[in-house]
Amino acid sequence: MNQQNLSQWFRSSVILLLLLAGGFTLTAPAMANDALLLAQRVYDRPNGRDLTTLGRMVLTEKGRAPRIREIVTYRLDKSGGETANLIRFLDPEDIAGTGLLSIDKVDGTTDQWLYLPALDRVRRISSDRKGGRFVGSDLFFEDLQERKPSKDRHRILGKQTENGILCDVLESVPLDADDSAYKIRISWIDPSTAILQRMDYFEKDTNAPSKRWLLRAKKRNQGYWTLTDSRMIDLASGHETRMVVDIALYDQKLPSKLFTPQTLADESLESEYRP
Repeated sequence: MNQQNLSQWFRSSVILLLLLAGGFTLTAPAMANDALLLAQRVYDRPNGRDLTTLGRMVLTEKGRAPRIREIVTYRLDKSGGETANLIRFLDPEDIAGTGLLSIDKVDGTTDQWLYLPALDRVRRISSDRKGGRFVGSDLFFEDLQERKPSKDRHRILGKQTENGILCDVLESVPLDADDSAYKIRISWIDPSTAILQRMDYFEKDTNAPSKRWLLRAKKRNQGYWTLTDSRMIDLASGHETRMVVDIALYDQKLPSKLFTPQTLADESLESEYRP
């Protein structure tokens, strides 16, 4: 057995042991098509043509008081299949005005721009910064992009209870290793709603996750599920980024002009669309 095959065998064995230790009910190997369909269901979950939220990012680490940042977000599903997302910090003063614009294209690539008020400039985020941390949080720039299911190879690992729900557990591995900061992502998915309950992220070490995302609360609003409380945890340091949504407004007819690098640099253009 060559070194590459031995490494693959070792990784598969470790994951199997983790599943058994975690109380999984293992099934016969599912067809790859079933796994892709599951990933596509999560990606296609109804979320309105556009969405505006007002909420908080809370950064927590041992020995320090939580740092609370007020944020507003906008999302628009554009004609032609593109999705645009804008995040803007409103408070406290040291980060107010900072914004991130992401345009997820039909071909699966994403363009991102960051606006820093202190420099009064918009700079494009290079594609090789997928693993860069967004404004000191536990979110990578890649975590703020919409990843198409076709960019990964998927495998259903079995079922496990998470958040009180018997979830389908899905492993996703990038088809192109250079296309992601992660080697593997494992998702716990509610089969009735296609809502993620947990995701483990594996970076350099494929035997143990480096980060974990957890859903803590959701709410039905205007006919859509809103994820109102979630956590991203750095498992090595214990540092945590909590995202809380206080207000969510769907289908408000947000205009495309709101999602441009020019608008990113002029916060006043958003005023009429804020909750």
